[in-house]
Amino acid sequence: MTSSVEVAPPSSSAVTCSISSLHPDILETHILTRLDGPTLASAACVSSQLSSLTAKQTLWTNICRNTWPSTDTPRIQQLISTFAPRGPYSFFSNSFTNPEPDITAATNLDRYHPSELISAVDIYYCNQLVCSKVVETETESGWFMCSPFRVDIVDPKNAVPTPIPYPNTEDTCRDLEEDFMLSWILIDPIRFQAMNLSSYKAVSVQRHWLSGEIQIRFGSILSGGKKGSRSELLHCEIVVTCGGTKGGNMHLREVSLHVEDMEGVHLTGKDSLVIFGRGFEGKRGNVKGREMKGKKRYEEYMEMRRERKEKRLKTEGKLDMFCVACGILIFTFIGIFIFLR
Repeated sequence: MTSSVEVAPPSSSAVTCSISSLHPDILETHILTRLDGPTLASAACVSSQLSSLTAKQTLWTNICRNTWPSTDTPRIQQLISTFAPRGPYSFFSNSFTNPEPDITAATNLDRYHPSELISAVDIYYCNQLVCSKVVETETESGWFMCSPFRVDIVDPKNAVPTPIPYPNTEDTCRDLEEDFMLSWILIDPIRFQAMNLSSYKAVSVQRHWLSGEIQIRFGSILSGGKKGSRSELLHCEIVVTCGGTKGGNMHLREVSLHVEDMEGVHLTGKDSLVIFGRGFEGKRGNVKGREMKGKKRYEEYMEMRRERKEKRLKTEGKLDMFCVACGILIFTFIGIFIFLR
């Protein structure tokens, strides 16, 4: 004998539950604390209640600390709390995406000269933290102003060991583009400004043919303003140099940042400050597709550099041919003159 159970249809008086009916303490403690930054910012747009709850500094302080472990130092935490207008939320919104190469932003920056810059750097491999450091760079000395700008996070004498296997083939070497992630937040502690100079995912990975070192490149494209009628672009390049041998693990030998122009010339500290000032005050990119956008911009920038180099070589070639032709013509006239005498 079989039996059956009849299920009654839901009545019209059934109770419905929405997120607004949850107690604010439950929302804040058990739900909002599990969200990442972009999701939390999106949640603030759902209702006035969520907007009020997501505006609390403790939530954004924890998100900044979890997103960038390097910021978990007393000084940087104090700086983050003073960012206008909303403390850690403002810091996160400035640092999560890259600055846009906007040539209209902050064109009057000749007097922009912070006494120091702070770099907060975090390197991940397969979502595991490999290196996290903070470096303070003074910007007032004559040496800084006149020398090529460069910030080093790792001392070459004190290489950082990692659990990352040394790539044995070119295929595994290329896989590092997807497996590595780097964040380089540059902070102006005087004006309470910040921006992220990294493309997050690597834009290129190369193995040195002689030493076998692996160079993993990140970076961002910034505006250099206008040069005549032409808009100039600059590349903030971050190079992670890894050593190691086949069958072993890699170690970080160098992690450095510099700024170069379309000709590949490294900018001085003085010129770099102007570029950073424009980047601090410029627009920020969208969260969606930030990794792909970073690599696409890098490839477009390198193509522009290649085209400019080819154009310059053609111009120089024509000039050389003109000089040679003039030289031959002059020697011919001299020869004729001597012969007629």
